[in-house]
Amino acid sequence: MTDPIIESRRVWFAYNGDTVLEEINLQIARGDFVAVIGPNGGGKTTLLKVLLGLLEPSQGTVRVCGRPPREVSHRIGYVPQSSTIDLTFPITVLDVVLMGGLMPGAKWPRASRAQRSLALKVLSQTGVADLAARRFGDISGGQRQRVFIARALASEPQILFLDEPTAGIDAQGQIELYCLLEQLNAEMTIVMVSHDLLALSTHVKSVACVNRQLYYHDQPELTHAMMEIMYPHTPGEACPVELVAHGVPHRVLRKHKEE
Repeated sequence: MTDPIIESRRVWFAYNGDTVLEEINLQIARGDFVAVIGPNGGGKTTLLKVLLGLLEPSQGTVRVCGRPPREVSHRIGYVPQSSTIDLTFPITVLDVVLMGGLMPGAKWPRASRAQRSLALKVLSQTGVADLAARRFGDISGGQRQRVFIARALASEPQILFLDEPTAGIDAQGQIELYCLLEQLNAEMTIVMVSHDLLALSTHVKSVACVNRQLYYHDQPELTHAMMEIMYPHTPGEACPVELVAHGVPHRVLRKHKEE
């Protein structure tokens, strides 16, 4: 691999003395589309925040574009799992996207012509340009997620991080969102936390399995042994995943033990 765009070396992280991430070594190549998967509480979102520089590792180092992530925040777009925007607040879709061009801590200025032009461009890129003048609280959940992606793109990032971007979106909206991300991947590196194993077969390029430790796959398929490590179960309580999308689009194959 040439110089990775994202790299973590021997990263550990703990909350109140409880280890969440252990010895995380990861290299993500420029132009990759990585799905970060794993069980609830396994450390997926924590890893994302460490890579973003929102959390400081207990040990180890993180580099984004060769530098500490906080020094290159202008190169990073981030779509969190939940947003704090009050849906009753009278703000337009265009206003939400314009927020993405603000530097951290900056006050809300009058948008320049160039900023408005860029905001309209990314709204068009995400397929919601016709909603620019609509009140943000009046649009659908799937449309809001596209607007949040447009907001993240307003800083013209090289890397896009997303945390559960399809949560609360219907099946058709999820398909459309994955297709959008696949198109964006032609221009930037994407790192996405997801519970949706169905997305692995046709959209992402590699998979990072996180369950305190990290297991990295440079292709979007997982073995039965790896799934047993990532999603341990007790016989009779869960259905073991035998195969995930090994060349079969939109399929997760499971094996049920005979009685």
